Amino acid sequence: MQDANELDISVVVPLFNEEESLPELMEWIDQVCNSNNLSYEVIMIDDGSKDDSWKVVQELSNKFYSLKGISFNRNYGKSAALNVGFAHTSGKVVITMDADLQDSPDEIPELYQMIQEEGFDLVSGWKKKRYDPISKTIPTKLFNWATRKMSGIRLNDFNCGLKAYKKDVVKSIEVYGEMHRYIPVIAKWAGFTKIGEKVVQHRERKYGVTKFGLERFINGFLDLFSITFMGKFGKRPMHFFGFIGTLMFFIGFAFFLWLGIYKLFIDTGSKLLADRTEFYVALVAMIMGVQMFLAGFLGEMIARNNPQRNSYLIKEKSNFSE
Repeated sequence: MQDANELDISVVVPLFNEEESLPELMEWIDQVCNSNNLSYEVIMIDDGSKDDSWKVVQELSNKFYSLKGISFNRNYGKSAALNVGFAHTSGKVVITMDADLQDSPDEIPELYQMIQEEGFDLVSGWKKKRYDPISKTIPTKLFNWATRKMSGIRLNDFNCGLKAYKKDVVKSIEVYGEMHRYIPVIAKWAGFTKIGEKVVQHRERKYGVTKFGLERFINGFLDLFSITFMGKFGKRPMHFFGFIGTLMFFIGFAFFLWLGIYKLFIDTGSKLLADRTEFYVALVAMIMGVQMFLAGFLGEMIARNNPQRNSYLIKEKSNFSE
């Protein structure tokens, strides 16, 4: 038996109510890895299933020594499952896939090769031909378009569960909330910029029903704004809020200055400044500018007390004594 630290692949499988598909999935992964002489482990994370999924994982772990299982007390979500799974991996390449058999384990050898031999940090699957209803495919295309525009990453399918990572990537990032859709974006902000894509087979669902509703697309866009902001301004919030606040304050102040000059030298009649619409526009702009500036100031104070503020990923060192 090979030492765990020398494993070629760690396969991370988050699952929720997938008891029917797990035996077939595990058999398939085992067959593919063994036929390609790849040492491997499978980490299945049961995200609070209500069926017998955890019982099936335990039974399978008695048959396959390479299978490890983690069970949550309740349903925390896919991001939490992936984050915990990443923390327990020991393979040189980490591959994620869904448990519903819509991702094909036959893709594993080529994904492994793209990381190990072609030098990619991350390879994302692209389900070019999908077997999903139109109510799912159209919002997905809109979501992928928006993510490409905001992140600058040229991927066609950000949300594909089948992905491969260099070990350094999963050990350097944190996935929380519903950020699993944006792992390529998180990886890019962490400095892992060699991101590739591979067309993968998308299979029709064999057992059960999908566990995701339309609300995931609304949450997805909110998370996209959040991760974009954190990536650019997480360590320097004053640069965002302070700039906008200062700009709005000076716009309001310029309005007030213009109104004052207009009142003193042009309109010397009895009409009060407070009777003019521009007065309230200027007042609101100045108040909002001060609030935005204070938000940046408070954000800066919070960031300065964050122990991760000056935590940076170092690729390598030269000529340093340990």
